[in-house]
Parts: sequence; structure tokens; C-alpha cells
Amino acid sequence: MLAGPKPRIISVVSALGAEEKSSTLVNLAASLARTGSNVLLLDACSASNGLAQRLGAARVATLMQVARQERGLNEVVQMLPQGFGVATLTRENMRSAMQDIDQARRLANAFGVLATQSDITLVDAELDADDAFPLPAMQRGEIVVQVSSSGSSITAAYAIIKRLSAQLGRRPFGILVTGASEREAQQVFANMAQAASRYLALELTAMGSVPVDADLRRATQLGRSVIDAFPMALASVAFRRLAGHFANTDAGAMRMPGFA
Repeated sequence: MLAGPKPRIISVVSALGAEEKSSTLVNLAASLARTGSNVLLLDACSASNGLAQRLGAARVATLMQVARQERGLNEVVQMLPQGFGVATLTRENMRSAMQDIDQARRLANAFGVLATQSDITLVDAELDADDAFPLPAMQRGEIVVQVSSSGSSITAAYAIIKRLSAQLGRRPFGILVTGASEREAQQVFANMAQAASRYLALELTAMGSVPVDADLRRATQLGRSVIDAFPMALASVAFRRLAGHFANTDAGAMRMPGFA
């Protein structure tokens, strides 16, 4: 009872392109920071031009370097003007690096310590060739799948959920719909939830939606969050609403207004 609140680890896997996923994560992190949460955004993807690179935080130490005792944990996080920190898991081939069992254990420990320093750790995640996340803590935490209203995106998102369920077993997954109106998002979620329940015996949770908004793209081009650059934009309203629910409710229990 005397222990502090357990840090939240939310891994986001996307059925969309890297640019749209990065924009969503950055704006969600900035919005969460505005609620008073201490937020860390972790780049756990294998691409050399990942989220940290896009945010200009690619020169700080990686968690893999900490695991190898080449750098200190205090050198890993770079704070951004948007109010949240950014860190990178590794800049090398993850599969080969994780073949060293002791190194993989030290990396997991370093991540565990880092996660305790934030209220919420948002992970820019992807599945490896074995349909797994690089760290066990990501599998035990909350998992959100980003999707749009396009048919190809919905198909890709369902495939991701199917791969995750085959690897992790029956558990809830969150669905975040971006680039769609609330009505479109409701329909996307309803169709996916029905298919997941019928064919996979899985429960999906509606996390909310972010509409198409030219101001969101404009803010990204300016290197700012949309809630800072255009606080009255439709996307800003959506991200503030998302942040409030992410900050105050576990993904497994979340039910956004307007969603079935």
C-alpha cells in the first residue's frame, strides 16, 4: 500500500505509415504532458530514421549502450520543448543484439529502471520476425493498435492483432483510429471488434479518434505539437480528450464517449 503508482507502459503498433504514426505519438505525448503527467516517448523501432531521428534526439545514448555499460542511464533521455522526454532503445540490429542472453537481461533491467522515472512510457513499437516485442515489459503492458478508415489499413491492423494474439494469448487490445471522423471511427471499431470477438475470441477497446485536420499537418511541418501551435483545431480537441482518458484510465477499462 505504501508503494507508488505503477508506471504505465503503452506500446503503440501502427497499421499506418511512419510519418502518421510519429505525428500521433508526438501529439499524444505532448497532450499527456499538458495534463501534468511525466511522459517518456521511447523509440523501439529498427529503422535508422525512426522517431528519435525525426525529433532530433538521435545523438543521445541508447538503452543498449547502458546495458553494455558504455553510457549512463542519465544520458539516455532528451527533453523536448513539447514537454516530454525522448529515448532510443538501440540503433543496431535488434535481433542479433538480443541473442546475447545476459545483454538482453541487462537491457530489460535498464528499461525497467527508466520506466519507473515516468508516469507514462509511450513506446513506438513494432513486431519482430517472431511476432514479439523486443522487451517482456512491452508485452505485459498496454498495447494499442493504430488504424485509419481505409480498407487496407483495417486489414493490416486486424493482421497485427491476429499476430499479437497468437503470440500473447487472449488479452485486450486498444484501437486508436486516426484520420477519420468520429462516425467513421465508430464504424471501424465496431467492425473490428465484431471480427475479433467472432474469430479470435478477443475483446477490443475503443481508445478514441483523431480527425483529418490540415492544422495537424501544418503543426508537424513547424516542428510543434498541434495543441501548442493551433489549440482550437479539431485535432487539438481530439488529442486533449485522448490524453485525459489515457492519463486517468487503464486501457483495459477505457470506453471513449461515442463508441460502442
